[in-house]
This record gives sequence, C-alpha cells and structure tokens, in this order.
Amino acid sequence: MSKPTADWERVGDRFYRKTQLYTSVFNPDLELENYVVSGAPYSGAVALYRDEGKIYAYRGTQAAKFTIDIHSCAGKLIRQIPWDKGRIKALGWSDDERLLVVTDDGTVRSYADLQGDFTPFSLGHGAEQHGVLGCKFWSTGFVALLGDNSIVAVTRYDEPRPQLLASAPAGEVISWTAIPPEHTSSRSVEVLLAIGKTVYVVDAAECEDRGLAAGPFRRISVSPNGKFITLYTEDSKVWVISSDFQDRLSEYESKVKTPPKDLQWCGNNAVVLAWEDELHLIGPNGAASKFYYDSFMHLLPDIDGIRVLTGDTCDFLQKVPDPTEEVFRLGSTSPASVLLDALQQLEKKSPKADDNIQLIKANLDEAIDVCVSAAGQEYSIHWQKQLLKAASFGKSVLDLYNSDDFVHMTEALRVLNAVRFYEVGLPLSYDQYIRLTQERLMQRLVNRKEYLLALKVSEYLRLPVDRIYVHWARQKVRSSSTDEDGICQEIIHKLDGKRGISFEEIARAAFDEGRGKLATELLEHEPRAGKQVPLLLSVGEESIALDKAIESGDTDLVFYVLLNLKKKIPLSSFFRTINTRPVATAIVESSAIDQDRELLKDLYYQDDRRIDGSNLLLSEALAAPDMTAAIDKLKMAAKLLRDSKEFAPQVVALEEAQKLLRFQEVFEKDLTERFVGLSVNETMSKLIKMGNIKRSQKVQTEFKVPEKTYWWVKLRALVARRDWRELEESSKGRKSPIGWEPFYNEILGAGNTKIASLYIPKCTTLTVGERIEMWVKCGMVNKAGEEALKAKDRGALEELRKEAGGNAQLDIDRMIAQLQKGR
Repeated sequence: MSKPTADWERVGDRFYRKTQLYTSVFNPDLELENYVVSGAPYSGAVALYRDEGKIYAYRGTQAAKFTIDIHSCAGKLIRQIPWDKGRIKALGWSDDERLLVVTDDGTVRSYADLQGDFTPFSLGHGAEQHGVLGCKFWSTGFVALLGDNSIVAVTRYDEPRPQLLASAPAGEVISWTAIPPEHTSSRSVEVLLAIGKTVYVVDAAECEDRGLAAGPFRRISVSPNGKFITLYTEDSKVWVISSDFQDRLSEYESKVKTPPKDLQWCGNNAVVLAWEDELHLIGPNGAASKFYYDSFMHLLPDIDGIRVLTGDTCDFLQKVPDPTEEVFRLGSTSPASVLLDALQQLEKKSPKADDNIQLIKANLDEAIDVCVSAAGQEYSIHWQKQLLKAASFGKSVLDLYNSDDFVHMTEALRVLNAVRFYEVGLPLSYDQYIRLTQERLMQRLVNRKEYLLALKVSEYLRLPVDRIYVHWARQKVRSSSTDEDGICQEIIHKLDGKRGISFEEIARAAFDEGRGKLATELLEHEPRAGKQVPLLLSVGEESIALDKAIESGDTDLVFYVLLNLKKKIPLSSFFRTINTRPVATAIVESSAIDQDRELLKDLYYQDDRRIDGSNLLLSEALAAPDMTAAIDKLKMAAKLLRDSKEFAPQVVALEEAQKLLRFQEVFEKDLTERFVGLSVNETMSKLIKMGNIKRSQKVQTEFKVPEKTYWWVKLRALVARRDWRELEESSKGRKSPIGWEPFYNEILGAGNTKIASLYIPKCTTLTVGERIEMWVKCGMVNKAGEEALKAKDRGALEELRKEAGGNAQLDIDRMIAQLQKGR
C-alpha cells in the first residue's frame, strides 16, 4: 500500500493533495462542457442543466426535453426534474441541500429534500423588466444581479423577502461576487462588482468605490471565511488581497493568454484557476502547482477544499491537514510519526518498536491524539486502520488515557466510510461531517431513499429513527401502485410498535396524493388528537374529527372542530351532529351565549328546548334599549311556551311582565322617573316613596299582590321616605295584616323612638317582658315601669330601678312601694 504522500504536491512551503473520490462518474456521451453544474455544500448533490447558450449535436426528440438532473458525487442519478419554466440563469444550493433555480425573469423555485415539489417566489424589484444576469449563493441566501446593475438580496429561504440593495454605478459588470452576512462587519450581505478599472462594494445602505486602478478584473472570488479576496487581472495576474482592500498578500502570473473559465478558493489558503482541462493551484506567496485533466472539468468549492468534477472522475483537492502532515511528512520525527513507525516495527516483531515507544514516552499522549486526528483526515481505509492501531498501541502503554476521542473517531470513520461508498456518493471529509452534524447527514441519506443505511447508522450513533420511518412511509404513499388497503397494511406492519411515529404526516401525504380513504385509515393510528383532527376535517370526516376531539378532552380542539363544521355544513346538519354529543352541545351553548345568540336560539328551537329559548328571549328583553323592543321579546318568549300546558305558569309570568312594562311606561311619562326594569314590589315602593299611594294600590290590585306583601312594601317605603306623619296615622288603625311589631322595628331602626313607641301598646300578642324591653329601647323607662306595675312584676321593677336615674328612679321607687301596699 503506497504512502499517503504519493498524492501530495508541494506548493511553496505547504503541501496539497488531490484525492480521487470516484471514477466512471458520468456517461461518456454526457458532454459535461455543455452543462451548467452546481454542487451542494458538504459534498452534497450535484445539479446539472444543459446550457441553452451552447450549441450541441441534435439527438432527436429526447434532447429537446430540458431537465435538471440531480446526481450524487459518484454520478448516480438521484432525481430528474422536468423543466419548462423559462431560461435558467442560476442554480444554487443551501446548507440543507435545498436547490434554488432562478430564471431570467426573476422567478425562483425552491426544491427541498431533493424532491420534485417546490415553493415558488419572485424577486420583484424590476427583475421581470430588466432580467437576471446571474446569482451568487451562500448557505442561507443569495443575491441576484439584474440587467440594470441593481442587486436583489434574499437572506432567508424559509421566509424569502427580496430586498433591493444600494444602487450600483452604470457600466458593464465584468465579474462579481458576494460576501455572506456572517463575514461582514455590518452583518448584511456585501456585493463586490468589478466595473471598469475598479471594484465597488455594495451593501443595503451604500455603494463604495474601493479606488483600484489595475482593472478590468476578469474574475473575483471571496474565501470561505470572508477574510481574503482574489482578483484576476486583464494581464493574467492573480492578486490575493485582504477583504478590506488594504493589503495585497500575494501575486501570481498564470502566463495563459485566455482568462480562466472559473476561479475558486480551495479552503481558506489557496486559489484554484481552471481552464477546460488545466488547473492551477496557487498557494501563499504566489507559489503554484499545475494539474492536467483529460476532459472538461467543473469546480465545486467546499469549506475545506474543492471538488473537481469531470465526466470520468470526482477528485477532492485540499491542503494536507496538519495532523496528516505531522505523521506522514518525509523525514518527520514528530512523536506521532514515531508512534506509527513503532506500530510497523511491532507488526514485524522487531524490538525496535519498544525503543520507539521509550523515545517518545514523554509525549505519548500527544502522539496518540495526533494519530487519531490524522485517521479522521484519511480517505484510505487501510491508513485509517493503521493510524488507529498506532493510537491503540500507544494507549496500551500508558497507565491513564481518556479514550473518548478515540471512540468518537472510530464511530465517525465507520459512518464516513459507509456514506462515501459509491452507491451512496457522499464523500464527506471529517471536517465537513462535524460541520454538517449527524442529524443532517441522516436527513441527506433519507432524501436519497437510503433508508436501511440511515436506520443502521442512526441506531449505531444512538439517534432517533422516527423521521426515517415517516419519510419512508410518505414515499410509499406517493409512489406505490398497490391498492390503498395493501399500502396501509404494509405501513402499519412496518411501523407497529415504533416510538414517536407521526401518522398524521403520512396521512397528509396520502391526502395530498388524493388518497382520502387511505389518509383516514392511517389517522386512526395517530395517538395525538391535535394532529388527527385538522387532517380529518380536510378529508371530510367531520363526525370522526369531532369524536376524536371530544375523546381528547381538549375543549379548545372541540371548539376548533365546531367552528369548522359550522362553516362547512348546513345549520340543520350541524345541530343534528352535535345533538348526540353533550360535550359539543355544551361548548356551543357556552360560546354562543356571548358570541352568537341567534345560533343559540336556532339550537334551542331545533332541540325543542322551549324553556331555554324563552329564558334567552327574556334576558334579551331585560337588556333591550327601549320599551317596544322589550315587549316584543317578551311576546316571543310567551309564544314559545304557550302551546304547552306544562309551561302555563311561565306564560302567565311573561304576560304579567309585559303588563308591568306597559304600566311602567305610563309612570315614566307621567312622573319623569325611571321605572323600566323594576319588579312589581320595587315599582310599588318607588311610587309610595314619591307619594303616589293610589297608583301603588292600583299596581297591587292589577297584579294581585297579597295584602301582607303590600303592607310590608308600604311600611319600608314610608320609613325610607321618613314620612312620620303617615306612619303616625297608621298607628291609629285597628288592625295590620303583618302585625304591629314590624312597624315598631322598622321605625326604631330608622331612629325615631317617639313614633316607634306608639306601636308598643298595639303589640298585644307579645309578653310583658318583651313590651318592657321595647319601652326601654325607646328610652321610656317610666312607661316600662308602668307595664311592669300593671303586670305586678316586682322583679322587673327592681331591674328597671338599676337602669333608671334621676326622676325616673323616683318614679320606679314609687311604683315598687305601691306594689308593696297592694299586698
């Protein structure tokens, strides 16, 4: 096995390597030079579209059908997207392998998950009138250059909001590029335009001339970290300058008269010039190396290097990673290199292995770490194993060593080797794998329908697998020609017992494909009612949706279903649906009482709930703004109940309420006081307070108010009015339906002891002791004494003597003496 250094090229004081990832990539008849090619980041998919501006051999009707072909890096066709939407001006990718297709009229189609489904949007801002000249993409957005030199930026693909940047000067744009927002001080995208002899920097706020005079610049490119800019001049020179245009870092002369067809960065430390079959790799300080190919090539830049794609091969060109150089560089005496040599001596059973270990024992832990890191940078499985064996050998010598990095690297390399296999075609480097993340790698495998591999890798890395199963099931629903029952059984059998499965997503895919019955059957297996219900409504299964919502116990969900039902079906059907479901009926009632009383009336009428309907009309009558409306509501309430003898008392009450309203209307007109809304008793009370005794008696007669009730109302009204004269006249009456004690209590409570005392003699049904107490409460101890004397109650007189004072005490003494004489 040849050493890794066989593929190394020295460029100045750095080493670069070209790793052949795949061979026999495309069909020899493909003619790659006639295609626009764009590669997704992190060794992702490659999109090919035939360049309409180039002449090619006529191959019959098939050649006239334009398609966007999405391949893996190994050339495997993943998907073919038919195209008939106008001339494509740019193809680009996001970090999550979302394909962006921009046409000359500013229409953009966003294809997610390597599928044929897309989300369209338009750039606007004059793109349709002026046309799109080209686009520059980064991980989360892109900028488009229009025919009038205006620039439109889209910074997010999930919520595209095209924004017009500052105006650029007129003139031909010879070359241009963009610096992503994460690498600019303003945190907004900056666009570099080579116009005339100089370069302009355009952002959202302004356009600034950088004052260069060595143009025109045929090519311009920005490094992945945004720190460096490379320019290709008219006289075939390559400049590398700082992104603030202050420092020129290196210069290289290509000595090729024709300008390169492409210029890209290889990581952050080298620049690649590409002609049709010749490639110049320019490192720091202008040092360069040349590579030659047998066929036309395309450059696909990535974060840590560049993929070189031809019809036959896919190569990865990158700076040799530091750990790899430390281990394998010729003549290296680093601890890691010595450790690898010790392993090789051990395999030969040479005692020199132990000598090597003793030589680096002080730095053995460092040597192990470097070997582990170097293993991650290797594409050759043989050298991965050798480096990990060397690290393992070193670990066995040390007493203490944390093996976490070793274990993680072993896991990572197993995953990387699996996805690099040509059938999968994801030639990730270790750095790309770390940046991409394991979860997004699984999504890429799923998008390629590599379900078995995705499951095995997820289980190996202890990642959740529910998304993989759901994606498989959705694809099964979309593509299977089996009958719906067969598809449902297969999906249920495969997913039975799997945790976290969202059957709602699978059912929605079925619904989108027009398979409503299948969608309904699949939803039966969705445990979350909140996921089931919206889709059941979409497929027309309103009754099932309502039952599921009720079963969930979520009243908000039930209310959501009821709102949808009311919009979709006739009112009579709506009521029939909820009638058999008390929970639904209760929710409709509770919401309609505040929001839709007409609906509530219809519900009560439909259910023949006369008393509820009548009560609703009664409450509206009480809240009516005028008398006529209130009476009309009461008439309607009475009409609802009149047909049934069961509700005769309620009908009488409603009719009396109407009569009362008419009385009150007359009182308001005559007395200019508010009466509407008062009860019969309150009406009589108010009339008495106003001195209208006769009118109150008329109300009593009309509404058959019992005599006792009327006397109570009259008593309290007179006391409230402080009509002592009328109350004094009342004390002269012979009898009272309510007795005389209430008069005493009410008047005494109002503070008039004099009038209250007039009623004590009339309380003949009370005991002597109670009457004595009443006199005392009125402050009339003498009268209390007379009451005790009349009853010959000496004990009471003795008690009164204690409370009395002055003349009252003398009177009590006289009464006691009188009582003693009488003995």
